[in-house]
This record gives sequence, C-alpha cells and structure tokens, in this order.
Amino acid sequence: MSQIPVSYKDLPIPERIALVEDIWDSIAEETAGGLPLSPEQRDELHRRLAEHRADPASGIPWEQVRAELYKRQA
Repeated sequence: MSQIPVSYKDLPIPERIALVEDIWDSIAEETAGGLPLSPEQRDELHRRLAEHRADPASGIPWEQVRAELYKRQA
C-alpha cells in the first residue's frame, strides 16, 4: 500500500478531528473487549464506584457538568 505522505498539521482542523475520530474508531474495533487497566486505574474506579454507592446524591448530572463547561468557554 503506497500513499503520499501528508503532514497532519497541514490539514484544516475539521479534517484533523475526522482523522483522530477514524484512528480512535479503529482502536475501538481492535480492542472490542476493552483496553487493559493498570492496577492503579482499577483501584481508582473501584474507589469512585464505592464512593458513589455510599452517597448517590453526591453525583452531578451530565447536563449540569456540560453547562458549566460551556460557561467556562464563553
């Protein structure tokens, strides 16, 4: 397979985003069972889940998080 080399930095931003999405999708297809977690990552996920189960009301709805993020961008 022969392709002409292209510098990704020369591509417009929407094309770079599409390229990243394509790469991410290809990784997701190849790792359908999920990517392995380190012991530290697994411990942190278990800690967060236990914290949430102990106090489910402490969670923040996605809509609220998103609204806060968009406020920061303005």
